[in-house]
Amino acid sequence: MDFSSFLTSLGTSFLIFVVLMLIFTWLSRKPGNSVIYYPNRILKGMDPWEGGKRTRNPFAWIREAISSSEDEVISMSGVDAAVYFVFLSTALGILVLSGIVLLPVLLPVAATDNNLKLSANSSTSNNTFNDLDKLSMGNIQEKSNRLWAFVFAAYWVSFVTYYLSWKAYNHVSALRASALKSSDVKVEQFAALVRDIPLVPEGKTRKEQVDSYFRAIYPDTFYRSMVVTDNKQVNKIWEELEGYKKKLARAEATYEDSKAKGSPESARPMHRTGFLGLVGQKVDSIEYFNENINELIPKLEAEQKVTLREKQQASAIVFFTSRVTAAAAGQSLHDQMADSWTVIDAPEPRQIIWKNLQIKFYSREIRQYVVYFIVALTIFFYMIPITFISAITTLKNLEKYLSFLKPVVEIVAVKTVLEAYLPQLALIIFLALLPKLLLYLSKKEGIPSESHAVRAACGKYFYFTILNVFIGVTIGATLFDAFKEIQDRPKQAISILAKSLPSNATFFLTFVALKFFVGYGLELSRLVPFIIFHLKRKYLCKTEAEVKEAWFPGEFGYISRVPGDLLIITIVLCYSVIAPIILPFGVLYFAFGWLILRNQALKVYVPAYESNGKMWPHIHIRIIAALILFQLTMLGYFGGKKFHYAPIIVVLPILSLIFIFVCQKKFYRSFQSIALEAASHELKETPNMEYIFRAYIPPSLNCEKDEDQFEDALSQVSRTTSSV
Repeated sequence: MDFSSFLTSLGTSFLIFVVLMLIFTWLSRKPGNSVIYYPNRILKGMDPWEGGKRTRNPFAWIREAISSSEDEVISMSGVDAAVYFVFLSTALGILVLSGIVLLPVLLPVAATDNNLKLSANSSTSNNTFNDLDKLSMGNIQEKSNRLWAFVFAAYWVSFVTYYLSWKAYNHVSALRASALKSSDVKVEQFAALVRDIPLVPEGKTRKEQVDSYFRAIYPDTFYRSMVVTDNKQVNKIWEELEGYKKKLARAEATYEDSKAKGSPESARPMHRTGFLGLVGQKVDSIEYFNENINELIPKLEAEQKVTLREKQQASAIVFFTSRVTAAAAGQSLHDQMADSWTVIDAPEPRQIIWKNLQIKFYSREIRQYVVYFIVALTIFFYMIPITFISAITTLKNLEKYLSFLKPVVEIVAVKTVLEAYLPQLALIIFLALLPKLLLYLSKKEGIPSESHAVRAACGKYFYFTILNVFIGVTIGATLFDAFKEIQDRPKQAISILAKSLPSNATFFLTFVALKFFVGYGLELSRLVPFIIFHLKRKYLCKTEAEVKEAWFPGEFGYISRVPGDLLIITIVLCYSVIAPIILPFGVLYFAFGWLILRNQALKVYVPAYESNGKMWPHIHIRIIAALILFQLTMLGYFGGKKFHYAPIIVVLPILSLIFIFVCQKKFYRSFQSIALEAASHELKETPNMEYIFRAYIPPSLNCEKDEDQFEDALSQVSRTTSSV
């Protein structure tokens, strides 16, 4: 990539961002679009526009985002969102403090040396883009005393990261403790999840077994139990019933519209009962859906009773009248054997993965290792195409290996655009396919809650991006370009690769710029959701429920955001000393992210669950993992520069491992379990235990009529939960 292509990439990315921000400013002020740009406020009963549309400043969102407090973020999007912003501000702080020292110190040191002139093999991309190469560590001669400045820089970046990440850990711990000490009644704080229940003793029911076991241990505070059942069949019937109810509401709305327009009675909605409504008998839709609903209701009620009595599983949710007891139960060993009576804190009802609760102890262990193996294979096989893409999508290689494209590629405008965007776009599109696969695999491990599954998927995604994107792209592109040279001088392979490392900084510079300008521009403008909503409302939506479903924004999407941000901090840290010019781009990425996503947290996204910051230890340890990768990269690069004092860098990875150990010992336990001191704080009202109990009943087991008879069934067995 030459300098003009680099400027083209930055300029067009910035222009796209400006255009998208203007689109946001224009569209967000129109009342008809309030459900796209302010859904979180609307769902909480708040006015989308503070002060009204006419007086609202076009850039008021920036002021509101900057001036918003952490408490406001928590009230709108929960503790998990507040913790995410602690991560963004910590990453921003690390890069700002690093840049304050590295940019004025390292850039002059690098720019005033002349290694690139003395060694043609050290220049970037066949003697192009030298203006930026001169600002990198690649312009420092081997064994030069100037390398001491870069040693100091490596230590500075490391200690800044230690300080700010320690400070952030303390802050997040305080946030979590404050949330857990809340005087509000939270149903999950009075419950515990029990798995791996032994076989039922003769003469007892499963419910009697669970009740007697926990009543003996917690005689004063045990309330009752809810045995988990296999609800696969009842869920199927319930989902079918709900589907017909939605279709009936749509058909009735269509009929009302036709009457309002003066259409004759024959305009009643009709459809065919066969495949996709294209074949089969033509019937009156309203009558057909009513008939099916009337048939399914008694069928559902019968299946509910069968499920409650005959499909009990070896797991349960137990309820306590004290949240201190529930917290103690969730972190205590209840049986001598680890594969029996496993008790953990109960997740929120909305995030329980019911079908995983029945998976036995050893099955979960085996599943975990199988999933790890599959993920390892995925990483390996993804590395092949990603490495190939990173190598082949450079303009030089496109001309070399796809010669038929040469006439097109040599057009100046096409050449500039391809060099500016092609490799980065190919990589971003490739990565977009992965999160759902990793989330699916994580759930297959037997994880009991959505938030835990997201954390597990985030970890897999992080290591995937590091191994495939950072290491794969770096080694792939470098090896592809230097392959012939390594063939000629195999003993100097490490030195050749090390010398080529700064050239990859230009790829990652444009990658980061593309992410924050175009990525955050699309995030702010919400152009894609805007188009989809208006198309659905015009052509598909007939009922208010369908309209709401069309504009509902969904949750924050931590599964892709957190690993993506961790990838950026890893890239910027690893190149912060080798090519310090990348630091301003990292600062802009996290500054834009903090500002724009804070606006989205306050106005757009609706949290799907609340884990009270349990994601933080996983984020923190991966920040330090990124730091260790940076330190090892510096160690290898100093070795490539034949710097005799390179071993001094060995101290840094050791310090990082000690730092991780201390943080894990000091903080991690309070994130793994609920501190009893936090659970002991007084509540502002006496908890309604029946309400807490019923909150865990899945929709498919709620009975719409004959409630007393249903209660009798529940009392005999336990009104229970499900596996989907």
